[in-house]
Order: sequence, then C-alpha cells, then structure tokens
Amino acid sequence: MSQRIDFQTDPTRYRHWRVEYDGEVANLYMDVDEKGGLFPGYELKLNSYDLGVDIELADIVQRMRFEHPEVKVVVMQSGKDKVFCAGANIRMLGGASHAHKVNFCKFTNETRNTFEAAEADSGQKYIAAVKGSCAGGGYELALACNHIILTNDSTSSVALPEVPLLAVLPGTGGLTRVTDKRKVRRDLADVFCSVEEGVRGQRAVDWKLVDEIAPNSKFDEVVQERARKFAAASAKPSGLKGIVLEPISRSFGEDGSVIYSLVEVAVDRDAGRATITVKGPDEDAPADMDALQSQGSQAWILRLARELDDAILHLRLNERELGLIVFQTQGDPVRVLAHEKLLLDNSGNWLANEILQYWKRVLKRIDMTSRSLVALVEHGSCYAGVLAELLWAVDRSYMMLEEFEGDNRPLASITLSDGNFGTYPMGNDLSRLETRFWGDLDAVETLKEHVGRPLEAEDAEELGLVTYAYDDIDWEDEVRIFLEERASFSPDAMTGMEANLRFAGPETMETRIFGRLTAWQNWIFQRPNAVGPEGALQRYGTGLRGEYNMERV
Repeated sequence: MSQRIDFQTDPTRYRHWRVEYDGEVANLYMDVDEKGGLFPGYELKLNSYDLGVDIELADIVQRMRFEHPEVKVVVMQSGKDKVFCAGANIRMLGGASHAHKVNFCKFTNETRNTFEAAEADSGQKYIAAVKGSCAGGGYELALACNHIILTNDSTSSVALPEVPLLAVLPGTGGLTRVTDKRKVRRDLADVFCSVEEGVRGQRAVDWKLVDEIAPNSKFDEVVQERARKFAAASAKPSGLKGIVLEPISRSFGEDGSVIYSLVEVAVDRDAGRATITVKGPDEDAPADMDALQSQGSQAWILRLARELDDAILHLRLNERELGLIVFQTQGDPVRVLAHEKLLLDNSGNWLANEILQYWKRVLKRIDMTSRSLVALVEHGSCYAGVLAELLWAVDRSYMMLEEFEGDNRPLASITLSDGNFGTYPMGNDLSRLETRFWGDLDAVETLKEHVGRPLEAEDAEELGLVTYAYDDIDWEDEVRIFLEERASFSPDAMTGMEANLRFAGPETMETRIFGRLTAWQNWIFQRPNAVGPEGALQRYGTGLRGEYNMERV
C-alpha cells in the first residue's frame, strides 16, 4: 500500500455514500461499491468498508456542518437489502501493513467522534436506522449515532464479533461505547462481545444495545417520524444558509514537500523530519460575520484549518517514517488575534461556531498524531490565540531569546487570548493549558491576567508557556541537538511515551477509546493469533478457525 492516499474528495466523486436532503432532515445512505476499494486485492462486499469509504464519510460529515447548517437530523441507513454494514473489510485488514491498520482505525475513530459530537456541537442529531446485519464496524457506526432504531425481524441484529471471529478488538471504540455510552451491564457486554450472531429484537433494547425497535412493515415510517420529531424539538435555528467548501489548493514536490496557500510542509528524509510552517493572515479580519460568510471557505481562519488538517493526515498515512514534526509560524500576531476574536465575539453565530469547533477537531488531530512534535517560536512568529494552542499540543517548545544578529524580524512573542481557556478542549475535556498545568490551577489563573499581552521569551519561559528559551549563541546548537537526539530514539518507545504524557488529568470516553487503540489494539494487531499465517485474520472465510498460542500475556 505505497500509493499516496488523498483525503480530499467531494460529492461528485463519491462511490460509497449518497445523501438526500429533505429540509431539516438528511437521509444518508451507505451503498458501498464492491469494486471501489482503495487498493487492489479485495472487494467491499456487504457494505464493508476501507479507508476510502471512511474518507468519503468524513467529507460528508464536514459538508453537512458547513454546507447544510439547515439540517437538524441525519438518518444513517443502508442502501442495500438485508445488511446495514458488515464492518471493516477483512481482506483489506488481512493484507494491510500494521501501520496502515492502526492509522485506519485512528482516522475511523476521529470520523465517528465527529458525527457523534455533531448534536452537541452543531445541533445535528444522527439516527442509525438499522435493517439487516449490523456487525463489527457497522455496529460501531451505529454506536456513534445519537439514537439507534433496529428492525424487529428474524434477520436484523447488532453484533461485535471481532473477538470470536478475528482475534482482535472492536477497534473503533466499540467496547468503550458499549460500556461508557450505552451503559450496557458488564456481564451482558461480555456475552454480547463473545457471540458471533449478535443480539436482535427486544433483547437488544433490554440490554441497551439499541434505543428502540420497529416492525419491518412500518420501519421506514417510524424512522422518518422519529427524525421529524427530533428536528421539531431541536433548539437549532431554522433556515440557515451554508457556505461551499471549495477544493483545497496544494501541490506536491518531488522531494515530498507539500505547498498549500497558508501551510508549507518541508521534508528532510535523512533527518526523519517534516517541518510545517503556518502563515498568518495578510489582511485584517473581516468587519463582521456577514463579511466573513461572504469570504466562505477562503476566509483565512477556515482555510488554514482545512489546510493544516489535510497536512497532518497526509503525514500520518503517507510519510510514516518521518517521526518528528516541527511546527513554525510566521506572521502578525495582532491580526491572528483579530481573526479569532471575530469568532469568539460571535460564537452564537452558526458559522463562527462551526469554525471554532473545526479548530477544536484539528488540534485534537494533532494531539493524537503518533509523531514527536516540537514547536519553534522564532522571531517573526505568530503564536497567538488559536495558533498558540500548537505550543501546548507539542511535546517540547523552543523560543528565541532577545535579538539575533542579522535578524530584523519582530522579537519572538506569545500572546494569549480568551480562546486559550476552554474554547479548544482536548480529548480529556480540559484545555491544553489546564492539562499542561494539571494540579496547579493558580498557574492557569495567573495566565488569564496576561491575555492580550505579547509575552517575550523571558516571561514566556517563567510562566511555563515554553520548554526552553535560548539566545543567539545557543539557539542553533540546542535545537539541532534536540532534533538529532529525538530522531535517534525508537519510534515505538516514543509513541508509547508521548501518548502517555500528552493526556494528563481525568479519563473520558474519548481518551479511553484512543488509549485502547494505541496500546491494546496496536499490540493485538501484531500478534500471530490475529495476523500470523494461521491467525484468525488470515484464515477468515476459509472455513478454518485460527490456531492460537494459548499463552496469556
């Protein structure tokens, strides 16, 4: 699987999903093209999916928020008879590299989380209308919806059969959502996750696996009635007009570089490093939200989020041996703050809210990226407001102290905004500053006194906003030594260390999902019981069960 994976698509290119808009209700049909796999060697039968199917779904969910804010309820359903979704394609998993499997699960998790949070974040409630078999990742699609309706017949069921069939876990949050979200009793969850055939009918309701059942003869009627009822009860304003998410402008260099309008990704393969440079705004912030909406997806603060998101996904899947990502910014911090302030001052406006929520998701994507992350706060940088969040998403940060010989750019500074204190929470539901200073609320309260004030290196280091500040004499050597040292460490040890250190504080359903993916699923995907020549993934569909090493580890 060495071809470059492109995370950009649009409705004219969909092969696996279709959407029918009906006022405040959108009907989303999963109708996977069997011949439309992202890679050769497998067919996507029974509405099974691969990364390509999920890339389309992620695009739909994003467009639903920005292009169709009038939608209050989304009904997710199958476009095929007798099957809702069979889950991740087993042939694809069996032939994929370990890294692809894990990154596939991570992107799938992030997509599920996005539409799961759409009701709270955007006033769009997702209903899963389940007819036929709904197994594995198919049930995980349903689990991430806000309401599940199951057909009450002899063939429709929900199931998480990964353990008995494949010797792996329900890797897109299934175990966690069953217990933490659906509140299924532990022993019943144990039974449910151990049976291949799943659970159907009233038992699925009694065990809290679905919210309601409906007879087959009235199923479609009940689903649409429920969707209209939910839409009528929604507090979201009616009649909102969306914006068009235009294609992202980018070009790929032969050396692996990627150039966007506001983001540049430079690649140094010998050093195992990618450098992401973010460009601040050239123009003043729009005068008001009408002016911002007229700019549409070309507005600086939205365009930057989209480009940075695409760059992170590209590095994750297509540049897996670049183990270190360096963030840099250049621009006017005052303008950055003004662009963000327009959104913060108008957070009740649907578009301002959507852009802020999108930045929250992009920053979470960075948090969850299994690379060593470092930020360089150089002269002329614009780490202010939302861009300052990058400093606390990374593992370390280095800041230029005082003037550098021959450098006439403005002195390096960091400027806090009100947005840094809760607008962009991490997966643990804390701000990055609360996470950084976990257990020291006084430090966070002190930082609030500095909102809007440019903090140069000495103050920023004293307040704990950067790891180190170096002058002209030491800067180049200290940064070089760190970059070389970090690139020399075991990537496995780094992934484990960083994933543990980034998420201080309380556990949430989201941190538990990603923690289990990072640790348990990552490990299980390498065990011969799952992926060995006699393992369950390789033998699936042959009529032979996997042969297991029965040693417990």
